[in-house]
This record gives sequence, C-alpha cells and structure tokens, in this order.
Amino acid sequence: MHSALQTDAALLSVHHVSLTFGGVTALADISCDIRAGEIRAIIGPNGAGKSSMLNVINGFYHPQQGEVWFCGEKRGAMKPFEIARQGIARTFQNIALFKGMSTLDNIMTGRITHMHAHLGWQALWYGPAAREEIAHREKVERIIDFLEIQSIRKTPVGRLPYGLQKRVELGRALAAEAKLLLLDEPMAGMNLEEKEDMCRFILDVNAQFGATIALIEHDMGVVMDIADRVMVLDYGRKISDGAPDEVRNDQTVIDAYLGAVHE
Repeated sequence: MHSALQTDAALLSVHHVSLTFGGVTALADISCDIRAGEIRAIIGPNGAGKSSMLNVINGFYHPQQGEVWFCGEKRGAMKPFEIARQGIARTFQNIALFKGMSTLDNIMTGRITHMHAHLGWQALWYGPAAREEIAHREKVERIIDFLEIQSIRKTPVGRLPYGLQKRVELGRALAAEAKLLLLDEPMAGMNLEEKEDMCRFILDVNAQFGATIALIEHDMGVVMDIADRVMVLDYGRKISDGAPDEVRNDQTVIDAYLGAVHE
C-alpha cells in the first residue's frame, strides 16, 4: 500500500454504470469504488472508456444507467461546477489553463468555489473581500512552495514549458481543496525527468494533503509504482480490478492490453 492515509471506506462508488453515445457503448455495466486516501489508477488502451469514466465521476457525462454515490449520498444529475463545490477537482489530458495569466493567478482560480464575499465588496477590494483574498492568496502561496514553482509565480503560463504547465494545473486542482482529485493523464508528453517529478508530487499530495486521487495514465511503470489499486478497462468493460501485482499478472489484462496494440 503506497498511501499513508488510506482507509477501507468508499469515498466514491459507481454502481452498474452504462454510458452510450448514439449506438456506441462507452461504458458497459461498470461498478467500482474509490477509497478515501488511496491512489486509484484507471488504465486501458485508447478508446477503452477511461476519460468517459472520469467524465461520469465529475458530472460532465450523465450515464443512462447506474448510480454514482459520493460521501455516502446518491448523486443526482449535477453540473460540473456543482460537483466541484461538492469536493471533486479535475485536471485534463489537454492542458486547460488561462495562457495569458500568471502561474499565481491561474492557481487562484482554483479557489473560486471557496470565495464567499459579496460581489460589491469584491469589486471595491475592500473589507471582507480584501481579507478573504489575502487568506486565499496565502493558501495559494503554500501550494506554489509545495510544487517548487516560486520562480515562475508571476510568469504567464503560456510561456512555460509543458511539464511546468502540467504542474501549474495540478496546483490549481489542489487549490480547490477537493476531497477527490481526478488526474487525466498527468504525465502525458513528459520526458523521464518530468515524469519523476510529477510522480513525486502526486505521492506527496496524497501523503501530505491527504488527497484521494484517481488517475488515468498510459505509463504502466508509473501506475505500478504509485497506485494502491488499478482498474483495467477494455472497450468500455471492466476486465480487471485489484492491487498492481494482481493486475500485472492477470492473463486477461496481458492478452487485452499489455500483449496487444490497440492504438
């Protein structure tokens, strides 16, 4: 077990979820859970349904069948911003940052769901709004220190190399103080050194912030090193689910994923 704070309690559970687009099945009768404090990996070849699974969890897609439970409550149809307020944050496969804004300001946008001051106060930057922004900025500065990006705090993110942009996006998700952090291919396109850095930060986020993490990742070495449990999807179906060693040695997985090219 890699996660220091893992429990057996399910933070989120999915029961018999099916998702179709026209006649195409993206997810077929998927049941799984994400335990509080764990690092949960979702793997599979391209087109397996991994991103669809994350999109169901964060409310972007509404499944035609099945239920999603979060923090012990059944979830109805909700918009992504309502899910964010519930405590689920997301990074994306394709970086979704405000390229003209600084690192600091991008990470500050992760605090939006925690801002409560009246709009009038915010416009004047006075009274409660000023105090609130100072408090939010302090939290953001701590995240910047944690991610070791002090030197780029005022740099527009559009000027940053890819690996640092990914780190800024992780910082923005952390700023939301989410109960569940969804990372969609956090190491895609990175070189070996950048991957090692991101692995370290993901493990530290889990251990030090107590964040529960669900991630999609193509690098099998990374998954086997950092995940507590791994779920394998293939053509929208769950074909394996368990500890990394169990999954690595599962013949179904070897046949469907490790031993074949689906690209």
